[in-house]
Amino acid sequence: MLLFGLEQLNNMLHPSFMVQEKDKIPRIETTPPPANRWTKGLAVEDIPLEIHDLTVAYHHKPVLYGIDLAVPPGKLIGIIGPNGAGKSTLIKAIMGLLPTDSGWVKIFGKNNRKNLKRVGYVPQRESVDWDFPVSVMDVVLMGRYGKLGLFKRPAKEDRDIASACLEKVKMMPYADRQIANLSGGQQQRVFLARALAQESDLYFMDEPFAGVDAATESSIIGLLHELRQKGKTILVVHHDLPTARNYFDMLVLLNMRLVDFGPTEEVFTYEKLQKTYGGRLTILSEVAEAVRQNKE
Repeated sequence: MLLFGLEQLNNMLHPSFMVQEKDKIPRIETTPPPANRWTKGLAVEDIPLEIHDLTVAYHHKPVLYGIDLAVPPGKLIGIIGPNGAGKSTLIKAIMGLLPTDSGWVKIFGKNNRKNLKRVGYVPQRESVDWDFPVSVMDVVLMGRYGKLGLFKRPAKEDRDIASACLEKVKMMPYADRQIANLSGGQQQRVFLARALAQESDLYFMDEPFAGVDAATESSIIGLLHELRQKGKTILVVHHDLPTARNYFDMLVLLNMRLVDFGPTEEVFTYEKLQKTYGGRLTILSEVAEAVRQNKE
């Protein structure tokens, strides 16, 4: 098996998203936001994710403005909004893959970049170089490097964990196959197994259901529910409104700014979704139908 270092692992993500030290914009430390009703009373170190005044810009043009968010533990949370709303940007900024213009991010009470060992990540399929010469098992073992360190080879325990994760997503028979030779749904299952192998407490998944069949989508949501039952916190970028109402405990409504955040039954309303999606006529009928179904 090949032993991959940090540079090779980063190549599994789109290189344009990797931030160099010289490109980082210094954070502006500001007064912490008041606790919301879902995190009030929790110790700082027990809050999986806390964001204050987060602003991100591309080429000096802001794409996220002043985001304030505090996420409670043990919840499955959907991030929804129109194209260009900044959903993927938000995840990448949280993980330190993009520079920020202002604000800060804390993961379990610590600076985000200092606590990424507690984070699992499933990127968009489009952001991955699928021609990278690596096997399915190697990809999943990459999820163990956060615990091993870059220069230690995986032990039998790590291989056993990776194998168990592949079994969970029904991909163990493909363990020796090159990742490029899999279907889109199979590739997504492998990256989910990689995230599971990280044994994290906080997970970010960027459109994990995109381009997969109904069986794969059902399998993925089942695994996400298992993670939630184990007390994990999962944030998922999602684009399908009708399923959002059933899949998630809470929703983040985002359109460059935070429109709302709360339990799905509270924020999944026509008025709030219309505010999120604006005048995009092509989606308003979908919004109305989703809300109608939510009330039934």
